[in-house]
Order: sequence, then structure tokens, then C-alpha cells
Amino acid sequence: MFYVQRDAQGMLVRVEAAPYAEATETLPADHHEVQAWYANEVMETSLKQLKQSDLEMIRVLDDLIQVLTSKGVIRVTDLPPAAQAKLMDRTQAREALGGLSHLINEDESGLI
Repeated sequence: MFYVQRDAQGMLVRVEAAPYAEATETLPADHHEVQAWYANEVMETSLKQLKQSDLEMIRVLDDLIQVLTSKGVIRVTDLPPAAQAKLMDRTQAREALGGLSHLINEDESGLI
């Protein structure tokens, strides 16, 4: 049994397994609204994790491109113009913050 609270339009705004003061009714665990509530919550959590992972991967790719260009494996001019512009913007922003040296903790070893 789940304790739920609805808004003025009858939509669920809170679902809890334990009773709480604002609960307006109870619904069984297999009720379609409870199932939809938790499915949506799982999806939101997954999307948040992906967004955070995207931010972290951008840093990894930025560092990788920097290393590959500094070693002469690729040239920035090998990339499409839009990618070049974005890399230049990021490079300028990172240099303003102190370059790559401040992005890796002292106890970390290597890029990967």
C-alpha cells in the first residue's frame, strides 16, 4: 500500500511507502498510477545520471584531443570548423582557469 497526495487537478504529486501528514489517500502497489509514478522517477534518475556522465565525458574528450594534438597525432585543423571553434572556446576558458594542471587531482595517475 502506498500513501499518495494529489494536486487540485487530481494528479499525483507525492507517493510514499510510509504514511505522512499530507497524504490524501492510499493506493495498492499494482495501481497504474503508482506504477507510472515510479517508472517516471526511474527515468528521471537515469536521465540525470546520463547528463552528469555527458559532462564528465566532455572533459575526457577535451583532454584526449589536447593530448593527441600535443603529440602530433592529429591537428586541430583536421576537425570540422564547428568543432575547431568549440575547442578554441574551451581552450581559452580552461587557460583562464589555469590550464589542465588544476583539473586532475594530485593523487590521480594518468588520464585513464
